[in-house]
Amino acid sequence: MANVPDEPPTFKPSPQPPTPWRWRLENAAGAVVEITGDLAGQEFVSQADAESWVGEFYAELAEQGVDAVTLFEADREVYGPMSLHA
Repeated sequence: MANVPDEPPTFKPSPQPPTPWRWRLENAAGAVVEITGDLAGQEFVSQADAESWVGEFYAELAEQGVDAVTLFEADREVYGPMSLHA
């Protein structure tokens, strides 16, 4: 009988869920600022999405007492703090 390769598995394991990207919002002293409303608790599927979001809403964040932001990929600090002021 010929050497026939095994059949591939019918079901593939689920891919890893995307790692959430998020911003830690900070005041001038570096303490975490808790904000409310639609901007609170945002998570993103990519670094680019997170950076676009903060670029779009930095003025609203500053109005709620945010002076700087630090970017995280899951629990890994990517960069920051980055000031929201000129």
